[in-house]
Amino acid sequence: MKKILITGGAGFIGSHVVRLFVKKYPEYLVVNLDKLTYAGNLENLKDVENQSNYKFIKGDIVDTNFVQQIFKKEQFDGVIHLAAESHVDRSISNPMEFVYTNIVGTVNLLNAAREEWKDQLENKKFYHISTDEVYGALGDSGYFTEETAYDPHSPYSASKASSDHLVRAYHDTFGLPVVISNCSNNYGSFQFPEKLLPLFIHNIRNNKPLPVYGKGENVRDWLYVEDHASAIDLVFHKGKIGETYNIGGNNEWKNIDLIKKLCGIMDNKLGRETGASEKLITFVKDRAGHDLRYAIDSSKIQKELGWKPSLNFGEGLERTVAWYLENKQWLEHVTSGEYQKYYEEQYVKREK
Repeated sequence: MKKILITGGAGFIGSHVVRLFVKKYPEYLVVNLDKLTYAGNLENLKDVENQSNYKFIKGDIVDTNFVQQIFKKEQFDGVIHLAAESHVDRSISNPMEFVYTNIVGTVNLLNAAREEWKDQLENKKFYHISTDEVYGALGDSGYFTEETAYDPHSPYSASKASSDHLVRAYHDTFGLPVVISNCSNNYGSFQFPEKLLPLFIHNIRNNKPLPVYGKGENVRDWLYVEDHASAIDLVFHKGKIGETYNIGGNNEWKNIDLIKKLCGIMDNKLGRETGASEKLITFVKDRAGHDLRYAIDSSKIQKELGWKPSLNFGEGLERTVAWYLENKQWLEHVTSGEYQKYYEEQYVKREK
């Protein structure tokens, strides 16, 4: 049985990738390695946790000895590396956490893979998932391509840029079989409510303010998380070693326009008067180093691997809102911290 390590598999994007691989590839053993920080939630994977081809390991990729031991014990055939600190605001208040997890953690995984695969690199692959934020900011026109020069502006994007460079360096220097993808803003189910859409859905439902940075003029390209998971599947299986693939949703929205669209959907879903939710919008001081616009040219992955987004943004946003409204208990567990008890109940108590 082929063993695939997915780091950060209890997180937002990671849980969608784990679910896809467990269900689609019964011949694989999918090993989910997650530290279970505030953003790692095993409740995201209730529907696959008892599958025979799924295994969960709790651990920290910053722990060098731990990483070396699990690689030696498990003998992975492939790695899909999603574990990362990813919230820009948190990187501004605590940059070192991002340096350790995103840079040191990535190098620990690279070193362990290099050591265990040194005698047999054939049919091995180390797949590193990154962000479009490494490219910096765009003006009113143009798109990020795989050849765009790196120009990160936050501790988060700088730490991801560093990890990207290190992954490429291990390919060029040591011949490690690597592939990288850089994605735009993800949205969808199971996202921790510090990010815009789940936070604002939660706040609108509870009639709380909607804090918008600056004037809300910042532009982002939005990618439905299940479409991203399908792209990751393609890159892992068909992506060329040493290559980079940009993954975008072809959905550019100004933050303020997106928020107003969300407010309209929420008014309709909650049976409120049209315009009621927009009254909750509150403009706050802009974030330091806030990039104006991101937009991805994903033509390479579309042409080479045949990937394309399955949903337009309107469909994806409607589906996302419906999920959060139908899964109030999940959202309440996350916002209260109750979800962290799930690991204790499902794993630790079983071990005793």
